[in-house]
Amino acid sequence: MRPHPEHHDAQAVAALLAPDILDLLESSPSSIASDTEEMHPADLADVAEKMPRESVPLFLAALPAARAAAILEYLHEELRTELLEAMSPEQAALLIAQMRPDDRADTLDEIDEDHAEDIVEALPQATRDETERLLEYAADTAGGLMTTQFVSVPETNTVEVALASVREMARAGRREAMNTVYAVNEFGALTGVLSLRELLAAPEGARISDVAWTEVHHVHPTADREDVARLTTEYDLVAVPVLDNENRLLGVVTVDDVIDAIQEEQTEDVQKLGGMEAFNEPYMQMSVYGMLKKRAGWLSILMVSEMFTTSALQHFDTELNKLPVLTLFIPLVMSSGGNSGSQATSLITRAMALKEVQLKDWWRVAARELPTGIVLGSILGIIGLIRVLVWQHLGLYDYGKNGVPYELVALNTCLSLIGIVMFGSLAGSMLPFVLRRLGFDPASASAPLVATLVDVTGLIIYFSVALMVLGKYMGG
Repeated sequence: MRPHPEHHDAQAVAALLAPDILDLLESSPSSIASDTEEMHPADLADVAEKMPRESVPLFLAALPAARAAAILEYLHEELRTELLEAMSPEQAALLIAQMRPDDRADTLDEIDEDHAEDIVEALPQATRDETERLLEYAADTAGGLMTTQFVSVPETNTVEVALASVREMARAGRREAMNTVYAVNEFGALTGVLSLRELLAAPEGARISDVAWTEVHHVHPTADREDVARLTTEYDLVAVPVLDNENRLLGVVTVDDVIDAIQEEQTEDVQKLGGMEAFNEPYMQMSVYGMLKKRAGWLSILMVSEMFTTSALQHFDTELNKLPVLTLFIPLVMSSGGNSGSQATSLITRAMALKEVQLKDWWRVAARELPTGIVLGSILGIIGLIRVLVWQHLGLYDYGKNGVPYELVALNTCLSLIGIVMFGSLAGSMLPFVLRRLGFDPASASAPLVATLVDVTGLIIYFSVALMVLGKYMGG
């Protein structure tokens, strides 16, 4: 389902047009179709969303069914669902039957299950069979993304016969993937592909099998949408054919649906990395209760995890009482370790999503992150050391007032940061591998989770270094 455009200018124009459309609904509803025929369905969807809810069904009813269905495809999910659930199954079926196959299946997935089943039953037989096949696939797979509106011709056809078939298909109704022509054998198996331009430029009398490309990049219907997106990007495809186990052409995933899938996948990953469950609907459409369910669980887990930080501080309570100056640098070392861990987690999680890194590469990642963490820690450690020395010499704070040489305080800060940032980078890079091995989404290695892990270990590293550097001033 393509996201509804949110461009400010489009919204402003829609707000201006909505009152005019409402006036036409009262004075001359029959003229609405002709007056709006030059407008894009997405713009008309903007207009519909600016109307009172009770006026939208009247607006759609004033338009041809195909036009109204195109507008429905661009409406926000909440409004589209509300409209269809308010209609009788027969009324809804008239509109849904006019939608593109993939959007039709997505729309039925959004509405009440019982009502959706009634709508499917009210569809024409051929459309119903097509829709039921698409509904069998999960929404985040190639089968859930594909459309059955594609152009295929027998490989034995001549170029002239194939062109005549393409013209006939185009005149019979819209086809999403008209720019690509697929060659199939007598069993429906895919044997080649060529662009419409290549078909037009092919020599007269040539057979399709002679001019089509035989190397066709494809996916199976159960392939994850990330795999489809990666294939599209890698080979600059405008459509990806979906084949069954016998290489029969089931449908195609068009580039606009790939873009939608990429956006949804990235949104989910960002939300998970933020320390929450992925939302299944736009932020403004989610209820407060639904949002609480998505966020409260992770926050509770992270809070319980942070209790170990308190336990670590309690363990070193005696050392803190003997040398209070150590307290000043606890926020510094904890945040540095958490930040380095979050960086590493984000990098590896994204690399995994793009298939740049596999499970077997964990040792190579570790070999890169270990020296990287040491260098990054050294940079931060030197900054911390300089900060202590400068503040001491400028008289902004006396780090030696407890009888400990301020140079040792600076050295302790530097060495602690090196150790903590090194550990944070290594732990943050390894956590996605652990989660993937356990069968979880690596994006679940959220930044807060990594930060919590590094907070606890960071404190242990910090006080362990302090016992080595400042041990005699702490009674150690």
